[in-house]
Amino acid sequence: MPPLTYPDTPEAMYEHLKRQLRDIVPDVELRVKAEIACEVNRLKREKRAVILGHNYMEPALFHSVPDFTGDSLQLSRIAARSEAERIVFCGVRFMAETAKILNPGRQVLLPSAKGGCSLAAAITAEDVRALRALLPGLPVVTYVNTYADVKAESDYACTSGNAAAVVNRVFAEGHDRILFLPDEYLGRNTARETGAAFILPVRGPDGRLTVPDLPPPPQRTIVGWAGRCEVHERFRVQDILDARRQFPDVNVLAHPECSPEVVAASDYSGGTTDMVRHVQGLTGGRVLLLTECTMGDNIMASCPQVEMLRICSIRCPHMNEITLEETRESLRREQYVIDVPEAVRARARVSLDRMIATG
Repeated sequence: MPPLTYPDTPEAMYEHLKRQLRDIVPDVELRVKAEIACEVNRLKREKRAVILGHNYMEPALFHSVPDFTGDSLQLSRIAARSEAERIVFCGVRFMAETAKILNPGRQVLLPSAKGGCSLAAAITAEDVRALRALLPGLPVVTYVNTYADVKAESDYACTSGNAAAVVNRVFAEGHDRILFLPDEYLGRNTARETGAAFILPVRGPDGRLTVPDLPPPPQRTIVGWAGRCEVHERFRVQDILDARRQFPDVNVLAHPECSPEVVAASDYSGGTTDMVRHVQGLTGGRVLLLTECTMGDNIMASCPQVEMLRICSIRCPHMNEITLEETRESLRREQYVIDVPEAVRARARVSLDRMIATG
């Protein structure tokens, strides 16, 4: 995949952004952002950096400075083979950590001092060790939306786009039971897709974890965790019913971090790249995306054949920390450097390599 290219001058960049985003971003903002984007691209060349942009980035950034855009799996693959001196990851911290794990010889910058994630904060390495002690021998499949020390305690990582493929791979290797962490809804949706039962551990008043009785083999079983995305858990079936009442022909796409009820009520469910491809394959009609709402704005710019309903207002506060201005400062100062201890990195790399190999 060749890197994306952009105009070199502020005026040409403004015209580029205006063509892409004239119905999305106010004109006065586009003029300001165009100047900042040109400065970012100049610094990128001077610093011999590559910029990776997740699908949830603000439109003015997404369409002006990333060399590559995509979801966690796509960007992980690119980060692993990048020969740039610096990798600037326009995403959240666990994504930048993943880039460092896969390419330890490069400097990795995150354009945010925090770049948190409710899912990544929902589980710790100590939690994984406690679950392993309760359920010895169960392989651990961990969502990529986790921090490096959790990945280091895991056997496999996965993305929302390849969770079912990874779980089926583990089942095919002879395991009837799997620990799937930390997203409860992704775990439930993956269990349904793979024909597995789903069990949730319980934490008692004393803080101790217990696991309900598991179905006997050969029933495949996924033992999950009660983590949720603070964005996707807010979508409700009523949101879909309200949209269809006003727009009966709307095509509703739900991210698998949404509840199983929301996924079941939608027309299509998939990871961010799957959703983009689905919309690109449509010849017309109306679309409503139930995911971080910036992504809908970014798809609008490249899919003019569909009408994207902009009735989604749920934004990720952590993704919103990443802006063109912060990206410029990160490059200028080489600030917010991501480091992962080697002992953790080497162990976490095993789970990520399996994720990438599964595709």
